[in-house]
Amino acid sequence: KQWYQRRVRGISGFYFTQSFLTAASQNYARKYSIPIDLLGFEFEVLNESESQVSKPEDGVYVNGLFLEGCRWCTVNNSLVESHSKILYSKLPILWLKPNRRTEFTEGSTYTCPVYKTSARRGTLSTTGHSTNYVMSVELPSTERPTKWINRGVALLCQLND
Repeated sequence: KQWYQRRVRGISGFYFTQSFLTAASQNYARKYSIPIDLLGFEFEVLNESESQVSKPEDGVYVNGLFLEGCRWCTVNNSLVESHSKILYSKLPILWLKPNRRTEFTEGSTYTCPVYKTSARRGTLSTTGHSTNYVMSVELPSTERPTKWINRGVALLCQLND
C-alpha cells in the first residue's frame, strides 16, 4: 500500500507535526462547513491493533507515542502506575477526533503534554510553534491530575535510545 492509504499514521514520522494536525482539522471543517477556529480535538485511545481498525469517518488514528511516568491500562481504559523499573510504555492507537469545542464531553482526564523528544524544552520557531512541544492530549484517569503532574507524565514521539 501507498503511505497515504494507511489507516493509522505514525505521528513521530512528521517533521512538522502541527501541520498534520491542522490538515486533519481543515478536512473536518471543510466537510461540515464549520469555521476551523471553533474546532479542537477530542481523544480516544483504542484497544484494537492497526490491522483491526478501519479508516475513521472523521479525524485520524495515530500511533508511535510513548508514555513517560505512567502506563495505559487497557482493562480500565485509563492511566495507571508504571510497572516497576519501566520508564516508558507504548500508548495504543490514539484517535484524534475533530469536533466543535462547545460539544466536547466532560470527564475525569489528565491533560497530557506531547513532546517530540524527552528533552521537554525547545525554542520558538519562525512559525511561532515550539520546536519540541506538539499539543496536549486529554487522557482518561481515575486519579487526580495533580498525581500525574507531580510525576511529570508526558507523551513522547520518540525515545532517547
